[in-house]
Amino acid sequence: MSFAYHTALDLTRRIAAKEISPVELVEDVIERQTALEPEINAFVTCTPDIARAAAKQAEESVMAGDALGLLHGLPLSVKDLISMEGVPWTFGSKPFAGNMGTVDAPAVARARAAGACIIGKSTTSEFGCKGTGDSPLTGVTRNPWNLAKTPGGSSAGAGASVAAGLTPFALGTDGGGSIRIPSSLCGLFGIKAQFSRVPLFPIPATPTLAHVGPLARTVRDAALLLTAISGHDARDPFAVAGPVPDYLGACGQSIEGMRIAWSPTFGYAHSDPEILEITQRAAQSFEQLGCHVQLVEAPFGDEPLDIWMAEFYGGVGTKLKGVLTESPEQLDPAVVDLLSGALDHSIEDYFIKVFERYAFRETVREFFESYDLLLSPVLPVAAFDTGLNVPPGWEDRNPVSWVYYTYPFNTTGQPAASIPAGFTESGLPVGLQMVGRINSEIDIFRAAAAFEAAYPWADKTPPLSVGGASGADN
Repeated sequence: MSFAYHTALDLTRRIAAKEISPVELVEDVIERQTALEPEINAFVTCTPDIARAAAKQAEESVMAGDALGLLHGLPLSVKDLISMEGVPWTFGSKPFAGNMGTVDAPAVARARAAGACIIGKSTTSEFGCKGTGDSPLTGVTRNPWNLAKTPGGSSAGAGASVAAGLTPFALGTDGGGSIRIPSSLCGLFGIKAQFSRVPLFPIPATPTLAHVGPLARTVRDAALLLTAISGHDARDPFAVAGPVPDYLGACGQSIEGMRIAWSPTFGYAHSDPEILEITQRAAQSFEQLGCHVQLVEAPFGDEPLDIWMAEFYGGVGTKLKGVLTESPEQLDPAVVDLLSGALDHSIEDYFIKVFERYAFRETVREFFESYDLLLSPVLPVAAFDTGLNVPPGWEDRNPVSWVYYTYPFNTTGQPAASIPAGFTESGLPVGLQMVGRINSEIDIFRAAAAFEAAYPWADKTPPLSVGGASGADN
């Protein structure tokens, strides 16, 4: 029996009812992973022994009648920008091919404590520096909807593996859109919660921008995983204190009367007309769901690209300074180009951007005094060919700046998600971005769940075949 494309919530129910063995489930996932990996290349390190040991323990707990965790017996993958103790932690970078994690990151430790069975470390572009899914260390990761296309990045393997039905969800990171980009291109729901709602440790290269969060096939599955990994941790100086919001409960709340802004370009972005048509139709559908939708052309003024780049590439450039100086040929040439001038700025230049960032955050906060959600495209295009750093026609942008819509909300830290909005004529997924007010993930979950109920997408699966069949056997 194949468990591909079953939801996490369905699997937890059936595991608790002893209808499914966690050991049987994990063996099925490992078999599918082995079969699909040559096609999609979603993993830098597979961890079958870790997954099997966790599954055995999960099964013993079920049979003993023990209390079960939120993720009990569920298969999960972890992006290779996140540390796992005793497992390679390579950042998608050749100079770090032998690096090992010395501690479980909080999200990993909490997922394990909740009963998850981790099947491997998923691929990433080098240090998360590109919005596409390749690196010099791991090569090209491919999109299950069309193997000639990129799944996006930098959480490339996370997006590809969930879209391929290997796991119901995955842990990714997002420093400029790296959860939302592959979610959009792979037909998934992915969310970065409020900054440091999921604490960060060890401290990443971009500590004031990075988020850890779920990519999932359904809104409620993402809510389940985010619940398990959220909460304060004293090792993260920015960690959000206080109770974890009830994400799952929010999925059943009414959205009647929500105030929603729809912005097709933010006043500066250039998008494919088909993308705009699909996302605008999705945004306008919220009127039929009882919301008030208003067109806003330029919600926060000029593009904040320089603010974001100063912080992101300054951090990564500092981490990679030795390699950039001594052996840049080991790095992705596109990443070298991005980082080449990152450390040339003075302290004064840097703090000018810091203060501009605070001013931008306040501008966005004031905008949200009038709205509960801001909707936009996630990306200006659908998935494009592998081997490219930017989409055809966007050559004037760099390997991250072509994702106009996502990185602004890493500078503000507020919650933002990608939700499947439809498909192009060629059958490629398109994502709608939902941005919430500060500390208001609840609004995203209730709106996303309402949209999913009205326009379900989880029954649609990529044209992959394992053993002659795709999708789930019920």
